[in-house]
Amino acid sequence: MSFYLTTPIYYVNAEPHLGHAYTSIVTDVVCRYQRMLGEEVWLQTGTDEHGDKVVQAAKAAGMSPREYTDKISALFRETWPLLDIEADFFIRTTDQRHVEVVQRILTKVYEQGDIYFSEYSGLYCQGCERFLTEKELVEGKCPDHLVEPTQVSEKNYFFRMSKYQDWLIDHIQKHPEFITPERYRNEVLSFLKEPLEDLCISRPVSRLTWGIPLPFDPGFVTYVWFDALINYLSGIGYPDEPQFYKFWPAAEHLIAKDILKPHAVYWPTMLRSMGVEPFRKLHVHGYWRVNETKMSKSIGNVVHPQDLVQEYGSDAVRYFLLREMTFGLDASFGTETLKARKNSDLANDLGNLLSRSLTMLEKFSDGCIPAPGPLSEQDKELKAAALAMMAEYRTHMDAFAFNRALQAVWEVISRANKYIVTNAPWELAKNPAAAETLATVLYCLFEVLRLVVVTLVPIMPAAAKKMQGLLGLTGAVDFHRAAQWGLFKPGTAIGKPIALFPRMGEKEGKRVTAGVSDPVPPGSRLS
Repeated sequence: MSFYLTTPIYYVNAEPHLGHAYTSIVTDVVCRYQRMLGEEVWLQTGTDEHGDKVVQAAKAAGMSPREYTDKISALFRETWPLLDIEADFFIRTTDQRHVEVVQRILTKVYEQGDIYFSEYSGLYCQGCERFLTEKELVEGKCPDHLVEPTQVSEKNYFFRMSKYQDWLIDHIQKHPEFITPERYRNEVLSFLKEPLEDLCISRPVSRLTWGIPLPFDPGFVTYVWFDALINYLSGIGYPDEPQFYKFWPAAEHLIAKDILKPHAVYWPTMLRSMGVEPFRKLHVHGYWRVNETKMSKSIGNVVHPQDLVQEYGSDAVRYFLLREMTFGLDASFGTETLKARKNSDLANDLGNLLSRSLTMLEKFSDGCIPAPGPLSEQDKELKAAALAMMAEYRTHMDAFAFNRALQAVWEVISRANKYIVTNAPWELAKNPAAAETLATVLYCLFEVLRLVVVTLVPIMPAAAKKMQGLLGLTGAVDFHRAAQWGLFKPGTAIGKPIALFPRMGEKEGKRVTAGVSDPVPPGSRLS
């Protein structure tokens, strides 16, 4: 089976921020999880490099648009490995292959009569780079950028999006999983109750030259969505490469809610016009807020992921973001909460369980997994809880409920720590008659640790790899096989105790503060 998941392509008018990082981390986590299930996975990310705002940002930086986009695109490419994000392909909308695919699609849609030339007058938001309706405004302003849109009249090319409104409504209603969580599906259906306007897809070269020329009119460049959205096809070899036929039927997109409308309305109708089956699912997440305010360059409260990794490590950052946000809803970011999570959940709970277990195995069993005896009721309860955790984990991961998946894992970690206290292996070691009981307790602890490691492979890959090495586990993880009890072979040599997550002191390190970065909300224009 194939699985294709995309991040948005991030707009290069400024550097990566926490919102971009969250979107990309979630995508990476889901792809790692799908690989454990045996899927053939393709993860695509990249950068969106055309448009007015790029030209403005380049001018402000004293660079040409090409120099500027090369620089910022490289920053995104360099940031993701710091967070252990592994993409199969990084696309840029300035790639020649992408340009050719966009022009090919434009020609096809134009020749079948779905693109026409006309004059339009409407309320245009520079930040969104699209026309807004009166209904979308809040107190006369764009709800995302908090500025009044400008009345603009201009002759341009338009896509007959309204032609496909009824089809789109029918498709969404017949496929309830098409847009998740459900709140966003309902939002789109509510929007589609009103007549759908056609989509402006061009800008005259008299006003903008930094874009892909329309193949049927060199006096215009295509604008925003008929360029950016097509990356999801051009990156996998549309229209005739094997990669396209393998992965497009399994395509899923992950975005932030600010670009719900383009992905849930514009993109499916574009695909319908060009004769391509719609993507399988659209997953939509909320915003990260700092001091209850959405991150924004103008406000100056943007958090840079590079700073967080340097201060807390990639595993702690990934864990925190997945544990704190309920997918689909907004969440609050704070460095104090991040530090508390690292000290409590990672150092005290997980780290303590690992180090105590390794220490006891080294001291009481020469560092090797012992052969267990019959399980006591307490042993059976721990086993049952661990196996139930694996089933619950999979259910929540399939539903993008990452926080609930992690909660289930940490409940078992807590249970295992209490199991140590209750059984007191150090006391059992003093009694030769309790040798079999001690061996069973140690075996059960390491089976729990093995199962916990399986759940952490997608979430905290660096820490999971260290734990796998300590536990003598090698090779790729097969979730179906690994989610069983009793796979540890007695006699397996286990590594020396380590402090997997050293506790952060109250005065240790500097506090990460918000800086100046991208004005676009989490995940960027295509987030």
